[in-house]
Amino acid sequence: MKRLIITLVAASLFTSCINDSDDYIVLQDDPIIAEFLPNLSQLNLFVGDLNTLAINSNMFKYELNTQLFTDYAHKLRIIGLPEGTALEYADDGFPIFPTGTLIAKTFYYNLDETNPNSGQKIIETRVLIKEETEWTIGNYVWNEDQTDAVLDQNQYNVTVDFINESGDDVTVNYVVPGANDCTKCHSNSNNVTPIGPKLRTMNFNVDGVNQLQYFIDNGQLINAPNPSEITSLPNWEDDINYSLEERSRAYFDVNCAHCHTTGGFCEFQSTLNLAFETDFDDTNIFQRRFSISNRMATYSPGISMPFIGTTMIHTEGYDLIQEYLDSL
Repeated sequence: MKRLIITLVAASLFTSCINDSDDYIVLQDDPIIAEFLPNLSQLNLFVGDLNTLAINSNMFKYELNTQLFTDYAHKLRIIGLPEGTALEYADDGFPIFPTGTLIAKTFYYNLDETNPNSGQKIIETRVLIKEETEWTIGNYVWNEDQTDAVLDQNQYNVTVDFINESGDDVTVNYVVPGANDCTKCHSNSNNVTPIGPKLRTMNFNVDGVNQLQYFIDNGQLINAPNPSEITSLPNWEDDINYSLEERSRAYFDVNCAHCHTTGGFCEFQSTLNLAFETDFDDTNIFQRRFSISNRMATYSPGISMPFIGTTMIHTEGYDLIQEYLDSL
């Protein structure tokens, strides 16, 4: 495999800078290696101690307005682009990713949600790399010492104990997916694809600044109109600015539509089409409302929805969807 090196800085690792009184040298972060090497540390996605998850300056963080539920795990999402390239606007869906793009998502739990200094348990880092004609996918499983992660395509169960925001003790039997499970969700028409970083899902304010505008201003997104002209996916938790239907359809879009859509894993196993842009009459939500409710109300492996990535009921998500189904 050809090694792809991603850097947003000069090729030299050192840059000389002149102060009014002193000369000093600034050490630049190492370039990102967009290749599936044995250890996560070899990719240079993070700097310093790996378990601090301090992002290499050659990567940038992105967040989603409505997120995929994965047993209440937190997720750190980052993108690295080859030097001199940018994401390119196409529509409100996925941007055009340049060859050599690396997308990484790290799953972790805060040990005590009521105490921000309690530490964390990092489980896995999933990596997508854009090659010339296709995306490739790999998964890095973190060791017990939290010092590094190893490329591993097998499935694992990891028990995590943490305290939630209400102060309750919670035990999660987290499932790290195997390679076959990853490609079930991360594929469309048999082609591996990202799921989350659609422009409409990233079009909202983060720390008071529109995220897409931030990308535009930093040269990370080009040829895009003003973000006000790009659709913004509703935040399913925002019951002030969005209707019950908008919030529910957004939840379906992020959690279910990658499989329940044309070309998705469940295209021929189900009549549902849950993409946000699908006209309601074409979704079959009303016709399948009892099945949807049954599959979300309890957890049963191989039956419950979402089919992969969860081992428990998403209580808040189920309550939202059930309220919506009852309103139809």
